[in-house]
Amino acid sequence: MFNIYVTSPDRKDGKTFLSTGIAAIMQSLGYNTCFFKPVQTSGIEINGFTQSPDITLMKSLDPYVGTHFSYLFKEKEEPLIASENDNEFIDLDLINAEYKRITENFDCTVVDGECGILSPLAPSVQNTELIKKLQIPVLIVNKPNINTVNNTLLTIYAAQEKGLNVRGVIINNIENDCSSVFLTSITRIIEEYTNVKILGIVPNLGQNILPEERISGLLNGIDIESIFDTKIEKLILIKDKKRK
Repeated sequence: MFNIYVTSPDRKDGKTFLSTGIAAIMQSLGYNTCFFKPVQTSGIEINGFTQSPDITLMKSLDPYVGTHFSYLFKEKEEPLIASENDNEFIDLDLINAEYKRITENFDCTVVDGECGILSPLAPSVQNTELIKKLQIPVLIVNKPNINTVNNTLLTIYAAQEKGLNVRGVIINNIENDCSSVFLTSITRIIEEYTNVKILGIVPNLGQNILPEERISGLLNGIDIESIFDTKIEKLILIKDKKRK
């Protein structure tokens, strides 16, 4: 029903912090939600077992959100390099089959991409091919810095050149010392040079806040309805209650 692929040009943009938050929001709004990580690098070893740090993060935020990954590698490298080092080939058909099973059983699926959309997954295969196979819209997350405009525009242009549906952009993890003039300029330029809208401005919420505070903070900063391109009845009721 509601599906989105979350990506970012840089690994330090707080993408997974945001995507897990979106999944928790949808679960809290009454939608049976799954957080899907097709490829996870930087696996962590606990008691002799390799675990997905991103799924661990999701479970710490909301244990009721479904979780799944297709491939898990210990290496912190790009997916292609990590898979080659582990001698395990990433199969897009397998990921697509698992994605279809997930969407048949959940109302909402948040797919958390690994690295940027042009990052290779297999020989001659990039993340863009995976997104196209899944037939899923893309949400781009970026942090405000000197490279934000260039990196965001490059990601949008690359995605659109590949025929992908870019749903929007979220400026994330904004520090207190970020100039409002700088932030306004970033959002204005991105929208002026593309047909893509800014769907959220999210401050740095910190790592040690309560789950309900994080969900509330994200709801105040993002346009969840535009992310999923739909009207959410329960969200309308929540907004009306706040006005009263």
